[in-house]
Amino acid sequence: MKFRNFKMVSYVVYGRGSFNQLDEILAPQRKGDAPMIFLVDHFFNGKPLASRIPLRGKDKIVFADVTYEPKTTQVDALAKQLKDEFGTVSGVIGIGGGSTMDLAKAVGLMMTNPGSSADYQGWDLVKVPGVYKAGIPTLSGTGAEVSRTTVLTGPTRKLGMNSDFTPFDQIVLDPELTADAPINQRFYTGMDCYIHCIESLEGTFLNEFSKSYGEKALQLCQKVYVERDHWDAESDEMLMMASYAGGMSIAYSQVGVAHAVSYGLSYLLGTKHGIGNCIVMNHLEEYYPAGVKEFKYMVEKNNIEIPTGICKGLSDADFEKMMDVSMGLKPLWENALGKDWEKIMTRDKLRRLFEKL
Repeated sequence: MKFRNFKMVSYVVYGRGSFNQLDEILAPQRKGDAPMIFLVDHFFNGKPLASRIPLRGKDKIVFADVTYEPKTTQVDALAKQLKDEFGTVSGVIGIGGGSTMDLAKAVGLMMTNPGSSADYQGWDLVKVPGVYKAGIPTLSGTGAEVSRTTVLTGPTRKLGMNSDFTPFDQIVLDPELTADAPINQRFYTGMDCYIHCIESLEGTFLNEFSKSYGEKALQLCQKVYVERDHWDAESDEMLMMASYAGGMSIAYSQVGVAHAVSYGLSYLLGTKHGIGNCIVMNHLEEYYPAGVKEFKYMVEKNNIEIPTGICKGLSDADFEKMMDVSMGLKPLWENALGKDWEKIMTRDKLRRLFEKL
């Protein structure tokens, strides 16, 4: 048996106020007068966080529009813009939720790799290290801060650039930065973590490595969303560590049915990842009975509205496209349903599932 030898984030700093050390952390990574590029979620344009970014020399803040999840065209355009303007950069720093961090990872890779980011959608296709990359989450749940993938919607599919060169060189985990997150957004992103823990812990790829991280992440999500009656600073801290541990858990296992189906929704309808997972999870009693029951309790307890009827009125061609994207995610289905997954999840069955959403 061949064991996976995976790359992890090189440096991690955790703690309230740790964002204030960013200047000191980046200083040794600067190469001459090549700038650091701060890719920041457009939510922070005009907000206090933007003024705390330690700009030096030719450094630049680029406010990234993450209304929709990152597309390969957006990555390519940003990388081209930076090459045209600066030639080279010292690093790319992603500040925001999962979409912003994925964008930063992808742009960092495309500063040194030829062609389009669409050429690298898949497993281990990236051959050249990118520039220095740092990730600073302002939402907790996606696990993008520790993941070896950067999920992109390309011309034909939604698939990550999964490679050993994708993980960040540095992450800064400062729970203070998540304090102002909108309540709904915080819930959907937290549920991304909860759902990928359920999928990992009930998957066929499970081993003690992923189990130990997954169980801890799940326990933290339950404390935040099931046991506690109010949101406070400790909730921010717990959810940030749930996101980290959840991301570590799937590094050595995989996600499952909810993610595979939500990728199809996202590709066709542009549904954001966290909310997409919630829409799908609502209908997965057959696969994760205990998880779905608890999920529905958390939705109710936190007064969250999960959209319904989003696939109403879609054409046969639309359903085919979504199914193609979902069915293409073989490792996710194999983890969820075993090696014979194609006999269990037929296109007819998948179509019926999409029709319920």
